[in-house]
This record gives sequence, C-alpha cells and structure tokens, in this order.
Amino acid sequence: MAPTVPLYLEDSYLREFDAVVASVTADNGVVLDRTAFYPGGGGQPHDTGELVVLDGRRWRVVSVRRGTHAEEPVHLLDREPPAPGTPVHGAIDWERRHRLMRYHTALHVLSAVVYREYGARVTGAHLDVDGARMDFELEDLAPERVARIEALANEAIAQALPVRWWTVPREEAERLPDLIRTKVNLLPPGIREVRVVEIVGLDLQADGGTHVRNTREIGGIRIVGTRSKGRSNKRLEIVLVDVVDERSEEP
Repeated sequence: MAPTVPLYLEDSYLREFDAVVASVTADNGVVLDRTAFYPGGGGQPHDTGELVVLDGRRWRVVSVRRGTHAEEPVHLLDREPPAPGTPVHGAIDWERRHRLMRYHTALHVLSAVVYREYGARVTGAHLDVDGARMDFELEDLAPERVARIEALANEAIAQALPVRWWTVPREEAERLPDLIRTKVNLLPPGIREVRVVEIVGLDLQADGGTHVRNTREIGGIRIVGTRSKGRSNKRLEIVLVDVVDERSEEP
C-alpha cells in the first residue's frame, strides 16, 4: 500500500479534502490515501473533525494516531468505518487546528528568544488548545528574566514576521547551524528528508507540525507560570492573548 499523502505538510490552512479509504483497522480506524488531519507529534496534539461519504453519512474523527508505519496515520472514528475503497470528504475542526497552529508558532518564537538571549536549548515541550509549556536548559528563571522573555517574544510577534516551511535532504539539514535546538537530536536515523520551519529573521528549526503563516496571527503571549524541573531545567507556561487574524493573507 502506498504511503498516505500528508497534505498538512504543504498547506496548514487546508480545511477540507477528498480522499479514498485505503484500509480499516480493528479499532474503528481508517487509513486514507491522503489526509489533511495532523496525526500529532513534536508536542502538538492530533486533529479532530469528520469524514462524509456521498450518501451523506458522517463519521466523527475523534483521534488520529501514527500507524504501524509513520507514513500511514490512522483516523479513529466514532463507529464502524466505511469500507476500503470508499470515497470520503474530510473536514478538520478548524477552530481547534488554528489555535494549535498559533500555539505551535508561539513556542518557536519563545524558543528563539530564549536561545538568542541565554543560549538555552529546549528539553521538552507540549501544547494544547488552552495553553502550552516549554522546558529549557536554564538554571535561573528570576521574575525579571521571565518579564524580559515575555516582552521580547511579544516584540517579535508584533513584527508580523512571515513563517514558511520546506523540505531538505537530511545531509543539508545537518549543515544548517542550530537547526536542532533540542538538548537531544530527536531525528530518527532513518529520516532522510527534514522539514524546516522558518520564522523569517528570527528562527529556523526542524519541525513536522502545522504553523501560522505570519507571527501576527499569534496575537501575543503571556507567561502565566514557571516551574523548576531540576537544577538546570526550567519550565515556562504560556497562554495566548489578543487574537488578531483568523487567517493570514500572506502567500
């Protein structure tokens, strides 16, 4: 079976798509020949939404998980799925996806600011629709440092920096300085092509998630909490503020 075409890697704003059921699983899951549903990874949760067939029957996509092969994500449905070979129309929950995109790009801004100011690498991250966190190899998160990080992040967001992404061979990616900003290189040895996400003038990272096209879509962030996860491991917790755009008009 051919790998699923990951439409979300090319266009984070694709809300609906047509596909064919390639196979089904015992847990009410379907593998599609192409999909705009993000299966989760890198701290970003999976998408939700629905699948519709020609006669109007609808299935709720309650979760998406990586299959036996990473290139074959499984869409878990709310009941017995349509049979292999069935044409379907997919629609993602856009409000949820766009909020996750805003948070994901916000974390890239945050990691860029902390790395530029303090040379600290990321040790962990997670985001959801109501908040996000990022852990850094830092010994100190005094209030004045936290305030400076927040201010610099919001200054960068307000600059309306374009965000773009593309794929390069692994060998080329490994030559890009500071592309892997985590404490541990999380790229599996078998990955031969690397997707790169750039916030123009600010950040360049290897990343497989979905992002907004311009930092102005983030709106702004507020650091609402800090935690010590060890002597040299500190956590910043953020929420989004000041919604600006539903969708960027950048090409």
